[in-house]
Amino acid sequence: MSSDRLVSAGRRVLRLEAEAIRAADQALGAEFALAVSLLRDCTGRVIVTGLGKSGLIARKIAATLTSTGTPAMWLHPVDGLHGDLGLVGPRDVAIVLSKSGETEELVGLVSEFARLEMPIIALTGGKNSTLARAAAVVLDAGVDEEACPHDLAPTASTTVALALGDALAVALLEEKGFARDDFARLHPGGRLGRRLLLRARDVMLAPGALLPPAATMREAVVELARRRGLAMVGSEGKLGGVLTAGDLSRLAERHPDFLARAVEGEMTRNPKTCAPGDLAAAVVGLMERHGIMAMPVVEAGGSVVGVVHLHDLMRAGAV
Repeated sequence: MSSDRLVSAGRRVLRLEAEAIRAADQALGAEFALAVSLLRDCTGRVIVTGLGKSGLIARKIAATLTSTGTPAMWLHPVDGLHGDLGLVGPRDVAIVLSKSGETEELVGLVSEFARLEMPIIALTGGKNSTLARAAAVVLDAGVDEEACPHDLAPTASTTVALALGDALAVALLEEKGFARDDFARLHPGGRLGRRLLLRARDVMLAPGALLPPAATMREAVVELARRRGLAMVGSEGKLGGVLTAGDLSRLAERHPDFLARAVEGEMTRNPKTCAPGDLAAAVVGLMERHGIMAMPVVEAGGSVVGVVHLHDLMRAGAV
């Protein structure tokens, strides 16, 4: 095939799968809210199952649910019928994926779920199938055609099932009020975990003594060198303003006798600050938007408790 024909084939797949998701979007209704409610009220675990390509999608849905605060596990239908059924119980809820809803091994497992009185959420294209009849809720995962040119290999149908699983997981985490901090606690390892856990307090340096407003720029020069380009001005531990190395350079250009001038007349009185509990990644974003290399860390009452530097935040993995 020529390069143009290969690109055309790829675009056809993307177009068909996008159209399938749009159709699933249009078909979604009150049954979706019922499915989310069943998952929210589950006092056991969510058992996700499917066979073949549907089984691979089921594993991903189980992983997404678990990582967003809903205990879930993937169960192979054959293993479930040969001993692993002991892992499930009546307090669980099942999500069962099947394109046709008639897969023999899956139908056998569904019968066992029904015997245990487990609510079943079916993701299937077979709206009148054995699976659909056994389910408490049926989410339509049917597609008009697969992206496979022979309309055989599960492609568009697995994409729709995956999207519906993501929709359930995201709606459920919103319903539960699952927040960034909750996500961080479940992802303590790796770069993402560090970004979500890292706070300004974890990276800040001790603020040192604040310059009094009457201090001279000569004193400020010493403080700027000691504090890596940021001098803080205030009294009784409360921030009144800041001076930066850039402020010093601009002042020196305008006033040859700048060293004798009082810092109070040259400082920025309402500087950008952050709180000790602010996410380090958010602090980096604030610094980048305003072209700041260092920032005071200030408590709610106005007391200065530290200073953060952009290089330290970057080194700590805040972004």
